[in-house]
Amino acid sequence: MQILDGKALSDQIKIELKQESNKLNEKGITPGLAVILVGDDAASQTYVKMKEKACDVAGVYSIIHKMPNTISQEKILETIAMINNNANIDGVLVQLPLPKHIDTTKIIEAIDPKKDVDGFHPFNVGRLVAGLDGFVPCTPLGVMRLLAHYNIDPKGLDACVVGASNIVGKPMMNLLLNAGATVDICHIFTKDLKAHTQKADLVIVGVGKRNLLTADMVKEGAIVIDIGINKTEDGRLVGDVDYANVAPKCSYITPVPGGVGPMTIAMLLENTIKAAGQRL
Repeated sequence: MQILDGKALSDQIKIELKQESNKLNEKGITPGLAVILVGDDAASQTYVKMKEKACDVAGVYSIIHKMPNTISQEKILETIAMINNNANIDGVLVQLPLPKHIDTTKIIEAIDPKKDVDGFHPFNVGRLVAGLDGFVPCTPLGVMRLLAHYNIDPKGLDACVVGASNIVGKPMMNLLLNAGATVDICHIFTKDLKAHTQKADLVIVGVGKRNLLTADMVKEGAIVIDIGINKTEDGRLVGDVDYANVAPKCSYITPVPGGVGPMTIAMLLENTIKAAGQRL
């Protein structure tokens, strides 16, 4: 069993991205990322701080637009329009989830697709489905980079994606399809989850339910990617996989923390620098 170390790979990627930033600096371009943070959700604030630190390492200028929980949808849309028109900002990230009175779809659709470094705009979603170049959501993109780094080729593999969100599950499915895998996608209405995961060469799970994937649900030699994040009663971070019991059966597995999480942030930076390259 080999651990897929997302922390080490993300650190390496950030160094490479800093070099890319330096090349853009020589041409008068400083990659810029604008983050919109609405409300005081503790997890969102933590994520934004982590992204801010990572931007510093990779040579990306970042600015955070903090807004109260009571902000109107119109004010957020005005801020996005301002960022869209700012030639010095290459990427726009709206930290999710948004308050219930905000229409998340309208907010995402207001972002300029060329600055949609989260890859959530329907334009970029469509390009991903069609196998065309565009901005890909950072978490599934991070998974693909992690697999590639360890020379794991999805081509010909039977893959099972557990979770069908627009942010992770659906784009993960499309990336695997584009890479030549045969993909099962499971969700809350799947009748017999074990029947799907047990036959898969590659299992990717990200639903936010602790110990969802147990040892009897995976076959010997399976590759397991854990995208879930859950907090235990004593404050520890764990994934969706019963790691202690599943890991011994695996050929490869990601830890939580230190697996997919750091790769998500690295891919956000990569997308931002890619967006900055459009200015050339």
